[in-house]
Amino acid sequence: MPALRIGTRASDLALWQAQHVAARLSALEPGRAIDLVPITTTGDELADAPLERMEGTGFFTSTIEARLLAGEIDLAVHSYKDLPVAATAGLAVGAVLERAPVEDVLCAREGWTLERLPRGARVGTSSPRRSAQLKGLRPDLDFRPLRGNLPTRLARVERGELEAIVLARAGLVRLGLEGRISEIFPVERVLPAPAQGALAVQVRACDRVAAAAVAPLDHEDTRRAVESERAVLHALRGGCSVPVGAHARACGARVELEAGVFDPADGGAIRARDSGSEPLELGRRVSERLLALGADRVLAAIDRTAGHAAPRVR
Repeated sequence: MPALRIGTRASDLALWQAQHVAARLSALEPGRAIDLVPITTTGDELADAPLERMEGTGFFTSTIEARLLAGEIDLAVHSYKDLPVAATAGLAVGAVLERAPVEDVLCAREGWTLERLPRGARVGTSSPRRSAQLKGLRPDLDFRPLRGNLPTRLARVERGELEAIVLARAGLVRLGLEGRISEIFPVERVLPAPAQGALAVQVRACDRVAAAAVAPLDHEDTRRAVESERAVLHALRGGCSVPVGAHARACGARVELEAGVFDPADGGAIRARDSGSEPLELGRRVSERLLALGADRVLAAIDRTAGHAAPRVR
């Protein structure tokens, strides 16, 4: 039985995710050797680049995908939200694991909640989606850029450089750092990123052996929910990182989806929700409702501010 080589980023969280997949595969086939192959990505090398210009654009995945296409690894484990919504030719998502907690959380000095943060408190996040939503709740806060792995980010609060930071709950849970959370934001209050908390296992589209090995890891309800969330992002911006949040739940044959576009300038929110049995069509339908409510104007204003030409809305 040939060994399976799993490609992954080298951060603590990425290695945990890859090891988790490896453990699941070992339990399915105890005799199979599994090797982890840490890979440095473009996003890791550009340590000072704005994170909001990198997530969901391939900066954290393209190098690993190239190694997979070249046959140097057999599988790749990604945080699903890092994968561009346009699939890479020759590759397929062979499994979407059962989702971890999806919420965003606050990690603050003194255990402060968002309401208790001092006026003008410095809050670290490089996510325009997070800062726009929190600006709508606390317009007085001072949002600062934030990069680095989880321990590095948390250390900035410990050193007093920031009063608080905003992170995904899933990563903290996976690394045993849930005790650092001072507030969990319900999805009804702060919508997470599309596919937040989900892991994607990527394989070569032609590799039947690898596809068969990972297929039992696939969690259908998670896959259907995440597909509808990513369909919103694809319809609105073709995969670029923008202040778009989405959260879906699969309930039997139907999926319930809520999505929103948030204005970084003033924290304004445009939200829409619907349900349906076909995840991709549901995502497209909700995105059309967002556009009808004015989301296109918010996205166009963001493009003008950033100096980009507005991408075509599909």
